[in-house]
Amino acid sequence: MLSSPVKPQNYKTDVEIDWCPGCGDFGILNALILALQELKIPNQNVVLTGGIGCSSKIPHYVNVNAFHSLHGRSLVHAEAVKIANPDLEVISAAGDGDALGIGSAHFVAAGRRNVDLTYMIFDNGVYGLTKGQASPTLPFGEMPKSLETENIKFPVNPIFLGLASGFTFVARSYSYNIKHLKETIIRAIRHRGLAMIDIMQPCVTYNNINTKEYYDGRLYDIEKEGWNPLAENENEYREKVGQAVIKSLEWGDRIPMGVFIEYKTETYDQKLKRLIPDYGVRNYVFDPIEKNGKPLQDITEMMQSFL
Repeated sequence: MLSSPVKPQNYKTDVEIDWCPGCGDFGILNALILALQELKIPNQNVVLTGGIGCSSKIPHYVNVNAFHSLHGRSLVHAEAVKIANPDLEVISAAGDGDALGIGSAHFVAAGRRNVDLTYMIFDNGVYGLTKGQASPTLPFGEMPKSLETENIKFPVNPIFLGLASGFTFVARSYSYNIKHLKETIIRAIRHRGLAMIDIMQPCVTYNNINTKEYYDGRLYDIEKEGWNPLAENENEYREKVGQAVIKSLEWGDRIPMGVFIEYKTETYDQKLKRLIPDYGVRNYVFDPIEKNGKPLQDITEMMQSFL
């Protein structure tokens, strides 16, 4: 734990933020910093990965260990970090195009592992960094001002896909409701397993349809209407995930947000522990590889096998 009280500025860098004024990304950044402040996680124990896009600039703005990766690869880099050093708190950030376009195969595959990390998807329906092309989540038939014709592709449903892929914590929140988003991030970080948050984040520059006014009148909290997402065994999970899928399909005059599923089950590091008894006890990241200038392991035979 930190020896002194944690303040929001402890998690802020002095890097100039170049998001457009009014962008929903500011709300996500503030909610994340407030969540870290409340959890009081030492800066050096947090790793934040990002891909490519407006959303993926966030590692530059948070004073933790940061990894700016390739387009669509934020999640797999986060998995690698967590598997290599399970003592770290790992958070990954990506846009809807980043996560559900080029990164969609990684998204689905990640659900099979249940690595203990948090995946935040900044969802605005467009590729904001490259002038507003339709992203995988833009609804069919919509034509924001950045498009010359209406969107002719069917959208990806992040909540449905997360549930189908096996994410053990699946939630939706809203960048302009910082209190709800902060609490959702805290719950995702505390969850033991793979957590994703689909964050509705209006793009004020290119998407003039899915705006703050659009979401303000539609989003409602499913947990305040009686939904309990917790599943503590496989039977409860099978029952609740089916109901959550039905809830995930609602989109129109009312859009659900909140936690759709929170399944307490075995994590990937617990599975690895069964296969590798030293895993989690011996940290291979800090193992020395040489002594007095000489390697501790003779890899000559292994190298010869490649020739």
